[in-house]
Amino acid sequence: MDLIEIITLAFESLRVNKLRSALTALGIIIGVASVILLVSLGAGLRSYITSQFEQLGSNLLFVVPGRLGAGGRGPGGQVINKLNPKHITKIEKQVENLDGVVPTIQQFTSVKYQNKVQKDVTIIGTSHEFGEVTNLTITRGQFFNKSQNDTGRRVAVIGQTIVKDLFEEKNSIGEILMIKGQKYQIIGIAKERGTTFGFDQDNTVIVPILALQRQFGVTQINNIYAKASDQADVEKVAENIKKVLLEDLTEDDFSVLTAQQTLETIQGILRVISTALAGIAAISLLVGGIGISNIMLVTVTERTREIGLRKAVGATPRDILLQFLTEAITLSVAGGLIGLSIASIATIIISRFIPALITPWSVIIAFGFSAVVGIVFGVAPAIRASRLEPIVALRHE
Repeated sequence: MDLIEIITLAFESLRVNKLRSALTALGIIIGVASVILLVSLGAGLRSYITSQFEQLGSNLLFVVPGRLGAGGRGPGGQVINKLNPKHITKIEKQVENLDGVVPTIQQFTSVKYQNKVQKDVTIIGTSHEFGEVTNLTITRGQFFNKSQNDTGRRVAVIGQTIVKDLFEEKNSIGEILMIKGQKYQIIGIAKERGTTFGFDQDNTVIVPILALQRQFGVTQINNIYAKASDQADVEKVAENIKKVLLEDLTEDDFSVLTAQQTLETIQGILRVISTALAGIAAISLLVGGIGISNIMLVTVTERTREIGLRKAVGATPRDILLQFLTEAITLSVAGGLIGLSIASIATIIISRFIPALITPWSVIIAFGFSAVVGIVFGVAPAIRASRLEPIVALRHE
């Protein structure tokens, strides 16, 4: 019996039992779709975050309160923030090879324009150099200048989400925005920056730091951004910033991170999460493989007389082995193809809301694993079928 005839018989057997074949392949479908989809989400997030950091620039540094990973925390693990404006002045005076140093203070509140209210807005208080240091692009109007910053003028630069929700795309330059009862004049609109980890970077209002401090009564700095003159100076600048801050603070009070370090840390976390989720999803592939093995064993029992007849008319054990193995592999591969299709469609839909990117290696691994599952879990039933004696099989009721 040639290979084409064996494959034809295998497909015919699966066609006769359509519902059972579909249910058997369901575990493989779910497993492949889940693995590819979860890996795609992880890859999409890593790609998006990488692009965001590339926009910021590889020569950017961050100073954040507390020591990452340990120390610098009060009761309940809360970060004790000891950064204040005097540290900005010290860094500017004592650290060389810097293009700029800017502080940021964040407050979360609602803003109002006429009778419209926007909730959960991030108010960022910073200096006039913020746009230059962080590569923030202004699409309309302008960023506030040194005079407006030093005098604490109530002027604001707003994000695209504020423009869409409150102003409905109309020109908002010169309009008055109410921030917790205080009037701020809009002088600029920032370029769209998107969403990261569910945080809308465009639902923001940027104001002079002195204006925010006066209104909200805060002095502590949430973050410090520093821009090295050249990428080659980044590590040296980071070390010098650390030395300056250690004059007033301890190592547990702050952390100095480069853009590359921050990116690698976030990517590492995402990689671990993606791998863990994909591993959990892969369990359904094993369950699907066990389902294939069980159904094929049942099929061998049901078709015992058929096997006896085929052997009686000349089919060899190898022919029987190949037929049943082909059926198992077909179920697994078909399930893999359907799972891949579902994952592709789901990824396209999800990518409209959050970053998602199908990677070739995730497809190869998931699809290859589904084929291996069919082979591994189909071998035992196929061997059992091939070893049946013709006389015993013909006598089977």
